[in-house]
Amino acid sequence: MSDVAVSREGPVLTLILDRPERRNALGPALMSELADRIAEAEVDRDVRVLVLAGAGPAFSAGADIGWMRASRDLTREENLEDAVALRDAFERVDACSKALIARVHGAAIGGGAGLVACADVAVASDGARFAFAEARLGLIPATIAPYVLRAIGPGHARALFTSARSFGADDALRMGLVHRVVAEAALDEAVNEAVEACLLCGPRAVAEAKRLIRDATAAFELPDLSERIADARSSEEGQEGLSAFLEKRAPAWAPSSDS
Repeated sequence: MSDVAVSREGPVLTLILDRPERRNALGPALMSELADRIAEAEVDRDVRVLVLAGAGPAFSAGADIGWMRASRDLTREENLEDAVALRDAFERVDACSKALIARVHGAAIGGGAGLVACADVAVASDGARFAFAEARLGLIPATIAPYVLRAIGPGHARALFTSARSFGADDALRMGLVHRVVAEAALDEAVNEAVEACLLCGPRAVAEAKRLIRDATAAFELPDLSERIADARSSEEGQEGLSAFLEKRAPAWAPSSDS
């Protein structure tokens, strides 16, 4: 069963995260399939623009709970292997040479917000909500950090990574995570306008401009990000945070409601 629905209209390929019953939660299978669909588009010279969207009420509500539950039982080495696979999938999305437009509605949490940061143009509905909530689980957003840092800069990233607070579309626009905010009813029209603008540009120029930006921002690429997330997952704090989330209780470090 496919986790990514694909539709094609001329030079525009739309990739839809298609797990609406799980609010398009990200897991290894979905990310691998998304990366594969983008790789296929890379070699199709007739594809000029990709649109990334989510089915149902959310763009993507973050990590899949089943995946998170399974990670508790992995060794540090197994967690590293898992983290490397996820890093590679995100890298393939970000490295796409075609124009990539994100159509964002509902929740875009954790890795979902990371996908938004990978987009060249992100258009959000005014009701969209974002968060980098990893720290509340005793984890860090290592896999998506390079893309988020490039999009919003270290100052905003520090504030959001250390507080894990949620924020709305207007704040995302101000920070640079998204580039346009419109009413939900106008979202498709705004995405189409972004598509039309990209189609007016030379495809080689688009690819070279994206390569230029990646080269210029290579300082955000750290070599040990997968090791960092594997260490965080395997740590006592990471194990407690994941357990607390899955058991629907406060983690040990959270202030007591009685205090």
